[in-house]
Amino acid sequence: MIDSFFPFAATTGSITVRVAVSYLPEQSHPALGRWFWAYHVRIENHGQTATQLISRHWRISDGRGQVSEVEGEGVVGEQPLIGPGGAYDYVSGCPLPTPEGSMVGSYEMEMGDGSQLLVAIPHFPLVAPATAS
Repeated sequence: MIDSFFPFAATTGSITVRVAVSYLPEQSHPALGRWFWAYHVRIENHGQTATQLISRHWRISDGRGQVSEVEGEGVVGEQPLIGPGGAYDYVSGCPLPTPEGSMVGSYEMEMGDGSQLLVAIPHFPLVAPATAS
């Protein structure tokens, strides 16, 4: 059932990252070369101990092949601690200068035993709906 809400998913070890994406026409201005998407991420901990999201790395590509890299601590200003069997959800956004592109990335997670794990964020497309001209 959850797959229908989050069509993009990747699992690394005991951590599953799911993504749903929505085009936001009200925040887009195609005539000015700006398209905007919101993406909803759900991080699930299927392990036996808590894990903490330390940092993120995104690779964002636009329709012209231009790539930008975004790195930073946590997500949306937080470094959530996700308990065993728990999940953390957040929503963020991405503007592009083209009506299509894609995102992919990773999270650095600190596992319950203090070890670090690089967790894959699934690749997902950013595609604006076609409009009649």
